[in-house]
Amino acid sequence: MSADNSCSDVSVPLRNILNSVQCVRDRVKDGESNESDAGVFNLTNFWDTLNQAVKAASQEATKLSLAFSKPPLPTQEDGVRLAESIQKSVLVLSTVYYWLPKSHGVSLRRLVRDATAEVLDGVVQLVDVIVSSPLQSLSQEQLQSTGGVWSACDKFEHLPRDNQAAVLGLLTSYVGVVKDAVEEMEQAQAESQDPFSDVLDDEDLESRGNQDTYWSEEDRQLMAPCQGLVKASAACLRKLSSAVKANGDVSTPENVAQLDDLADIAKEISPSVDDLALSLYPPMEYSGVEENACRLASVIKKVLDIVRASHVCLEADLNWVQFLYGAVDHNLHKIRALIQSSS
Repeated sequence: MSADNSCSDVSVPLRNILNSVQCVRDRVKDGESNESDAGVFNLTNFWDTLNQAVKAASQEATKLSLAFSKPPLPTQEDGVRLAESIQKSVLVLSTVYYWLPKSHGVSLRRLVRDATAEVLDGVVQLVDVIVSSPLQSLSQEQLQSTGGVWSACDKFEHLPRDNQAAVLGLLTSYVGVVKDAVEEMEQAQAESQDPFSDVLDDEDLESRGNQDTYWSEEDRQLMAPCQGLVKASAACLRKLSSAVKANGDVSTPENVAQLDDLADIAKEISPSVDDLALSLYPPMEYSGVEENACRLASVIKKVLDIVRASHVCLEADLNWVQFLYGAVDHNLHKIRALIQSSS
């Protein structure tokens, strides 16, 4: 048999497995869990089985890569066996993922789904690279693709093990994003002088009528309550994170669902902060600032409402909830008053 015929023969099972893994991956990204098994579901057993499935997928990907790392190519029979082993490991991994019911947390399930899909993406890329150049020696692209599968599999060790940990991780990431926005706003305000002031003469500065690149005195006055509103959003996320860490409970479906609700509404804070921050850059359009400030205030209040009605809010937590309500109203009132006085 010629080399070309051998290449063609061994490529057939690889192309078949490529299509198969792509289909499995797409179903994982779009699929739903089997809630009928929720009553007998054991989270500890799930993680043990999932970790075994991830390890098996990593090993099978490694075998496949090694088989095509140097001549001679595997026979068609060996290629079929390799393809079947990969397919089996992929199907087992996706099946175990489906075991995780949404009643144990939508936030947790999304993270597991994304991690599972990343492994399947890595396998797809690896098989595609091998199919594209099966006769070549081990290429840099094949090495990178194999490493991509390993990296995706390694991430399972760091996944949160329940919905409380999943939601806390999400909230922590939101806190970081809003904190960065606060720091950027403070830095921009500290550098709020005309950026051309150090290169123009005094007469040129006095004659400049275009303030599109720096803030007027009215703009700077409006910045203060806007910053106050953004800082209130950051404080809201920090306090919520602490409450979830201290009081979050996953022993009942109701409490699990409440944690998901908190994560979903808290996610809206960051883009609202970004919208307000962007509208504050010169030239400042006051109508846009007011609209974005109102939207951010509304989101913060929604978060506080859901916090107050949830199990993570104990009696002592009502103090900071009410304080932040007042801070939001105070800053929004100042924003509206300043804009009205300037019109």
